[in-house]
Amino acid sequence: MALIRRLPEGPLDIIGDVHGELAALHELLARLGYDAEGRHAEGRRLVFLGDLCDRGPDSPGVFALVRRIVDSGRGDCILGNHELNLLRLSPKLGNGWFFPEEDDHDLKLDQFTDCRRLPQEERAALLQFIGSLPLALERADLRIVHACWNAETIAALRQDGTDDLLRIYRDNEQHYADRMAGADFLALAEAEEQAFSAVATDRSRQPPLAPNYARCDELYQNGNPVRVTTSGMERVAAQPFFSTGKWRLLERVRWWEEYTDAVPVVFGHYWRTPDGMERPRHKDIMNPFENYVEGDWFGPRARAFCVDYCVGARFLERERGVTTGFLTRLGALRWPEAVLLMDNGRTVQTTPGSRGAAAL
Repeated sequence: MALIRRLPEGPLDIIGDVHGELAALHELLARLGYDAEGRHAEGRRLVFLGDLCDRGPDSPGVFALVRRIVDSGRGDCILGNHELNLLRLSPKLGNGWFFPEEDDHDLKLDQFTDCRRLPQEERAALLQFIGSLPLALERADLRIVHACWNAETIAALRQDGTDDLLRIYRDNEQHYADRMAGADFLALAEAEEQAFSAVATDRSRQPPLAPNYARCDELYQNGNPVRVTTSGMERVAAQPFFSTGKWRLLERVRWWEEYTDAVPVVFGHYWRTPDGMERPRHKDIMNPFENYVEGDWFGPRARAFCVDYCVGARFLERERGVTTGFLTRLGALRWPEAVLLMDNGRTVQTTPGSRGAAAL
């Protein structure tokens, strides 16, 4: 099967990034009218935007539920950057639960110690499921992607036609390596990388300027269609900034501000502030939607909508002692009704083609 697949017809409930928050997912599914196995009395269908895992207390439980729904034919799920990290066996902040306990990088830093671990005998089956996920879904009235719908990237993936995601990823990494081998700024970039890496995870130390290293990172990110669809396009930032555990040289491209297609696109990935929550000021949270409220559509034609409402930051609330009454939310966009529903029951009528929204 191709990595850009056909989205089934009929009414949908599109769920944003879950990040291991199984309790919030159960609550949201119940409010949407689904039973514990994802069945709906009116025959609605679930679509998960990826990033099912990491940081939250029960990533294995979320995967198990979503796998049952997908395997039953009652729902679909696309690949997010957090699933891609697991598929690549790449340790990242909050995904230590996936690795053997002796190799858990989070435990070594005394982080995410209460997260449920994955039994290692289940690891192969989980990787097989992740490897089967598409990068995007589409039909005449809707497009679904985790982070970025870029026409050139989508066209390249359609043309390739393969379902071997890792092969595409690695082929593009090799293409990048071949391109860099002949670059006249490579030696400068390598020297800058060495100096930058020495302080990359130390928030208290301002990293040195590294323009050539940053340029390499930009080419690496934007030249790989798997990375673009799962974590977006990036560009060199004016100044390094600290985010998710390390200093960054690239900032996210707000591609939705240039999305002019008539077909609406729904995505996740970029933490969006729900009403009632102060706009994120934590150094580890970037907020690209400061000019929007929770029900707004984006872009010149208001045809792009992000349905990630910061539930991936719920661990930060717990660190402050919050156990109930969370301000971060797990959200779902009902389609074609365009109604936004949160795990706490709040509903907002959104309007594709308009930034306006109204609470119900």
